[in-house]
Amino acid sequence: MAEIEMLTLANHAEAVNGLLYLSGAGWDRLTRRYRRDGRAPVNHFGIAVSVKVPWAEANRKHHLSLWIEHEDGGQPLIRADGDLEVGRPPGVPEGSDRRAVLAIDAQVEFPRPGGYRLVGQIGEGRRTYGFSVVDELTA
Repeated sequence: MAEIEMLTLANHAEAVNGLLYLSGAGWDRLTRRYRRDGRAPVNHFGIAVSVKVPWAEANRKHHLSLWIEHEDGGQPLIRADGDLEVGRPPGVPEGSDRRAVLAIDAQVEFPRPGGYRLVGQIGEGRRTYGFSVVDELTA
């Protein structure tokens, strides 16, 4: 069964030619610069995912869902859904696991400070990544 091998947040994430390029990855605290006018800021960051696909599951579609929700649950703040398919290139030894990587640019307006989680699901498998949002008043 395909599984989410890695799920993380980063200041910037790119997926190029099967490689993930991450800058400022692995944080668990987002400090939002809250303006005096009371408007919540939009926060820009990257989401990075690595999916391991066993040999027997290659050349099949796997549905991947990603979302960010408050720790209490409720409606997701953002959600991305899609299918991925990993092939078997010539010369790869039979039985070898394959990997698919994905990077998403996210822009989220968190409604309040507190605990949140990034959730990834592929098939019945699920992985979560918890983080907190804190406020800092700016001019």
